[in-house]
Amino acid sequence: MAKFFGTNGIRGVFSEDFTLEFVHDMTLAIGTYFGEGPVLIGYDGRESSPVICKVVSSALNSIGIDCNVAGIVPTPCLEYAVKSLGYSGGLMITASHNPPQYNGIKPCAKDGVEISREDELIIEDIYLQKSWLKKPDLWGITGIENRTIETYLKGIISHIDSKLIESKHFKVVLDLGNGAQAVSAPNFCELLGCETFLVNPKIDGTFPGRGSEPTPQNLSELSKTVREHNADVGIAFDGDGDRSIFCDNNGNILTGDKSALVLTRHILKKNPNSLVVTCLNSSSNIEVLSKQFDSKVIRTKVGSVEVSRKMVSTDALIGFEENGGYMYGKHNQVRDGCMTLALMLDLLSTSEKSLTEEIASLPLSFTTKDKVLCSYEKVPKLISSLNKEFPNSDTSDGIKITIDLKNWVMVRPSGTEPIVRIYAEAESQEKLDTLMSEYLKKVRSIISR
Repeated sequence: MAKFFGTNGIRGVFSEDFTLEFVHDMTLAIGTYFGEGPVLIGYDGRESSPVICKVVSSALNSIGIDCNVAGIVPTPCLEYAVKSLGYSGGLMITASHNPPQYNGIKPCAKDGVEISREDELIIEDIYLQKSWLKKPDLWGITGIENRTIETYLKGIISHIDSKLIESKHFKVVLDLGNGAQAVSAPNFCELLGCETFLVNPKIDGTFPGRGSEPTPQNLSELSKTVREHNADVGIAFDGDGDRSIFCDNNGNILTGDKSALVLTRHILKKNPNSLVVTCLNSSSNIEVLSKQFDSKVIRTKVGSVEVSRKMVSTDALIGFEENGGYMYGKHNQVRDGCMTLALMLDLLSTSEKSLTEEIASLPLSFTTKDKVLCSYEKVPKLISSLNKEFPNSDTSDGIKITIDLKNWVMVRPSGTEPIVRIYAEAESQEKLDTLMSEYLKKVRSIISR
């Protein structure tokens, strides 16, 4: 088990368990893993990010590795630039959707994709053994990389019918969540001739608008703005811009599963006989839909690293998580909020239906999720208690208790904070409410013993 890497990179509360000393030494380990430069560094808008960037760049230089700083960019922008501009690796300074007091480091390999779980353990071993590169014959140098955003947007546009989208003059609402997509998503919409309305547009590491994670509960402003302007679509990004939650033209906030299903159907129509990768906690409807296009679904543990690396090894076209993380293999095998918006505009430009109508034509799906505070020490007892009660369950990632194809519950610990997440799917809203209520009570009861 990894000691420092969680579900998605290394994160902690800045100056408490995520100190500058820790950042320095972990960067030495990551730099040793990369072996050579240049390395591209980017960061989100958190208040601690600039000083962490200085420590990261000086640590790399101290072991002879050159690096360039891209400044504030979305995570997928940095990842795409690493791949496209020929870097040996990338370091994104971000805590994604975590609260403002957190920060973190997310390394990506030279292929522009998050490093594998195996490579995370290699880095941790270098860190624990302090077996990093020693003082070099020549110090590394730090420069500026100013091509990152332009490279990213050109890459996205190359995968869609931009002329057709321009001709539609779409109205788009962007809830930027005071996060990193503020430097790219509005420019992208402008390039496509969209009339754009912005919510929470100013980058602010305290995330004053609605917090750093878009959830159905905090997107009322997005919904209201879509209705006020009679917009075709609305979208909300998380703090580092790799995840996206959509709002349809009637102001309804869509689950990540629903937007993923409608986008996957659009892509598979053009590319049948393809491969889709998703996590254990995604809706079972993806199998139903993929079958219609002679396509296959592979399930992984929860986490974008799991999905991304499985996409790379299988050459899959599509990957997604139920939390709004969508991956398009022709662009890059990583979650990408702006690429996902591009695919949605591409879908709407070729459809005679509104987004509301597109969603209504999907197979019925009732899914939900919740979370319960739980210390890391209590997780093993929780999972083993549930497994005793339901012995035939899948315990490859927490526990997934399957009643039948359309009715299941999954309980797993978060890899980024002391909570357990509970996911459920049922054949009706009534059954879903009952199922979720039952398991929330059950989980709380086991934890409190």
